[in-house]
Amino acid sequence: MGVVALALLVLVSFFVEAAAGFGSMVVALTVGAQFMPVDALLGVLVPVNLVLSVYLVLRGRAHVDWRFLGRRVAPLMALGLLAGTLLTRVVDGAVAKPAFGAFVVVVAAWQLKQALAPVAALRPLPEVARVSGLVGAGVIHGVFATGGPLAVFVSARELPDKHAFRATLSALWVVMNGLVMPRLVRDGAVTASTLTTSALLLVPLALGIVLGERAHAALDERRFRVVVAALLLVAGLGLLGGSLHALLRGDTSAAAVGTRVGARYGPSTTCLEAT
Repeated sequence: MGVVALALLVLVSFFVEAAAGFGSMVVALTVGAQFMPVDALLGVLVPVNLVLSVYLVLRGRAHVDWRFLGRRVAPLMALGLLAGTLLTRVVDGAVAKPAFGAFVVVVAAWQLKQALAPVAALRPLPEVARVSGLVGAGVIHGVFATGGPLAVFVSARELPDKHAFRATLSALWVVMNGLVMPRLVRDGAVTASTLTTSALLLVPLALGIVLGERAHAALDERRFRVVVAALLLVAGLGLLGGSLHALLRGDTSAAAVGTRVGARYGPSTTCLEAT
């Protein structure tokens, strides 16, 4: 994946998160995983996502609901993240890609249905569903660093204000991605070389932040989420179909199926070398 294509991917995906408070990693992985191994993408994009999340927390620190974050969300997601991190030792990339594609398709279809439905007040989930959803979000975040959709499913029902929603979720991603980083470093997905690439991607990130901030203030949130969900659905279907086709025909190339999630990468591996 060339540097221009990767920069464009960062611009679009992080524009989405700057506007809505979530979605950058789902968008970036759904598109990027069609061309590169999952962990190679994570090694480059998670540090960039950390920069964005820290910025959004500082920008909206007055709106962060620290009580909600510390008592009702972060502990449960951290528990799931531990399980997800353990899963990365045994989940093969050939299975992980279609599984991630199926996850994106289901989430995008649900989000599209919700966005198109008549506006109604969301009710908090029953406690069992809330706990299960957040632990599940942690598991997915531990494997793919994309626990956002399930976390949003729970949090949107308890954080109706869009400013509190974005700021609190951004604080959550600082915590969760801070916990994911050691695993990526240990597995060789984050190296001095990938950090150099991440630093270069701060330029399109900055542009994405500027455009996303304007969108957050000006755009109709419902229409924005319809567009994002529709694009995710199309991209997810493409990723699912392509990875299943590669799996069924036994194509083991890195671009087709990736490597074992959490497998070690050589010191020279960067996202720009995976084509």
